[in-house]
Amino acid sequence: MKFSRLLFLISILTFPCLVAKQADDWKHVVKGQLPLMGHRNWIVVADSAYPLQTTSGIETIFVDEDQLQVVETVMGLIKSSSHVQPTIYVDKELEFVSEKLAPGVSDYRKNLSRLLAGTPINRELHEDIIRMLDVAGNTFRILLIKTPLAVPYTSVFFRLECGYWTAESESALREAMKP
Repeated sequence: MKFSRLLFLISILTFPCLVAKQADDWKHVVKGQLPLMGHRNWIVVADSAYPLQTTSGIETIFVDEDQLQVVETVMGLIKSSSHVQPTIYVDKELEFVSEKLAPGVSDYRKNLSRLLAGTPINRELHEDIIRMLDVAGNTFRILLIKTPLAVPYTSVFFRLECGYWTAESESALREAMKP
């Protein structure tokens, strides 16, 4: 009996350490992969219903944290990186989800807008974004971070672009290369 009490006490005392370690592990994954990522890679912060895709280039991890906090952390890590910048996509359907059908969606939209203020947001149909990921995942790595958020159409998609070369620079280069 004393042994089982001791085992119970040890598990209660060590569980918070394990949870804290797991909470930080995903950040280490992103920090470790981000320097390897570049133009055409994606990082996705998904809601709980996002499907587990079978495309080989898509790595999915689960994070038991607030989805908006994960978005904020990922955005901060990308912005602090000099070699990439994000093009952000959200589901077009999110604009049309009502508070009546999905309680909390209005606050979510407001908080997401605040988090991404000053950054252009592309709104595409959910199925179209999934198709883009399927295609990209055949050639490029995608890190998908799934969260427990249970509000529909709330995934945030970061397509990484070159951080030191703009579309305008590329266009000027291509123009200069013409005979």
